[in-house]
Amino acid sequence: MSSSIEDRVLVAVDAWLRWVPTWHPGTHRGRSRMCRQCTGSPVLEAAGIAADVPHQVAHALSSRMKKIIERVVDEYTERELPALHAELTGEQMWHAGGFEPEAGLDPEYEGIDLDPEVEGDQPYLFTLAGLAEETRPEPPLPRPPLSPAEKQQLLREIEYADRFAENAGQRLCFALAEHRDRIRAAVDRFVEPQVQAMLEELSRSLLPPQ
Repeated sequence: MSSSIEDRVLVAVDAWLRWVPTWHPGTHRGRSRMCRQCTGSPVLEAAGIAADVPHQVAHALSSRMKKIIERVVDEYTERELPALHAELTGEQMWHAGGFEPEAGLDPEYEGIDLDPEVEGDQPYLFTLAGLAEETRPEPPLPRPPLSPAEKQQLLREIEYADRFAENAGQRLCFALAEHRDRIRAAVDRFVEPQVQAMLEELSRSLLPPQ
């Protein structure tokens, strides 16, 4: 491993802390569906991110942590699990080559809805998700079936990868908890005042005219 999980968490938290001062409620579209990545996330719990923190702020942090887990699992798989690595590499080659609207997005945008909800009965002429599906390359010809021994090895390696990912997630949460004070201070300084201002504006707009 080129660097420890703790080092990667430090770098990711520092990047998030640099981004938080740029966040404004009006610069991000809200989600139409519940975010499975953030809802009940042990990562956000470890970070001390409360449920009332705006989703975009929480999502930006959880996405950075998710990338760390994915990267260390990929490195472990490539290094220690040849059968699983070969299987995943073949799958990635099939998906490569089409239009990828999520490619290159900053972490705060990853995983959000690609297209806004349709209003009324006026569908869009095209959607990003639809374009991505239309440009997906044809699936490759089926590979020869795995032998019973190869299947057993692949199942064992999947179990090893799952176990490694779980352990990596626990280490990440412990490392992230060390930065809880810094994270909370950033939310209190840059996010909460904007949320309170927005609530006050909403309250004034709901007051009956004098």
